[in-house]
Formats: sequence, structure tokens, C-alpha cells
Amino acid sequence: MRVLGVDPGLTRCGVGVVEGAAGRRLTMVGVGVVRTPAEIDTAERLVLIERGIEQWLDEHRPEYVAVERVFSQHNVRTVMGTAQASAVAMLCAARRGLPVALHTPSEVKAAVTGSGRADKAQVGSMVTRLLRLDAPPKPADAADALALAICHIWRAPAANRLQEIAAAHRSTVPARLPKGTR
Repeated sequence: MRVLGVDPGLTRCGVGVVEGAAGRRLTMVGVGVVRTPAEIDTAERLVLIERGIEQWLDEHRPEYVAVERVFSQHNVRTVMGTAQASAVAMLCAARRGLPVALHTPSEVKAAVTGSGRADKAQVGSMVTRLLRLDAPPKPADAADALALAICHIWRAPAANRLQEIAAAHRSTVPARLPKGTR
């Protein structure tokens, strides 16, 4: 499985591609950051992010895209930019028919470090170990993107199995009509 992880941000959008399978060796295919200048219009910045993500999709041909789920922050301006960058990543993937998974920051931290409260240094350290890198990817947005990809690789088989079970259950349980509609 080849996954593009995206740590969305308006100034720095982390991107990282990891290949592997649950219980098997993981390999970093590529890592980087799509940057946009803070002094240009937000719409132009989103176009630059789109171009950057499209370039990563063209170059690395992932089968899945894992994006960090945007959560409420105190700074509304920051969360808006993060949400906009996240939407661009999802749009780029959807345009190509690639499945998109959203993972919360605590879910990613728990998957990679064993603790949903791990700090950025701990995430970077574990990404370095898991992918057998010489040093943690810099900036932290790049390491976070790799952590998202790793999280998805490890969690996707279980999530897919649960979806299959739920779908099978729905197909065997007769639909119930609301009272008074029979």
C-alpha cells in the first residue's frame, strides 16, 4: 500500500509518501513541504498548494491519501487556513478517484508513538525509527505527514474490515419502516 500523508497548513503543508503494509516493513518514498508566502492572497496560496499536491500525486502515484482531520483551535484564522488546505488535498485526491482518510492528531500520535498526547519531538523520533531514517524530517510538518501515512497503513486494514462487516450486516437486516407507514 502506498499512502500520501498530508499535514495541511496554509504556510507549510507537509507531504510524505510511505509504502508498506500492516505488520511489514515501511519505506519512505518521499517527504517534503509545500510552502506558500504569507504576503500573497489566500486564494493564490490555495492554488500553490493545489499545484504542489498535484505534483506529489503525479510523481509518487499513491493508492490512498491520508489527511489530518482539522480540529477546533482557539485561533479561528489558523483553523480556517488549515481547513482550506485540507480541502484542497481532499479535492486533489477525489479528482483522481483516490480514497481519502481523515485521521485526528491524537489518533496519529497514538498509532505512531503509543500515546495520543505525544509531542512533536516524540512523533519525529518514532517516524525516524520506523522508517529507518538518519534524522527526523524537518520541519515538523514533514514528519507529521509521514506519521499520517504510517497511521493509515497500520489502521486501514482494520477500518476496511469493519466497513465490510457493517455493509454485510446492513444487507442482511431488513429495512424497518417508521410506524404508521405500513
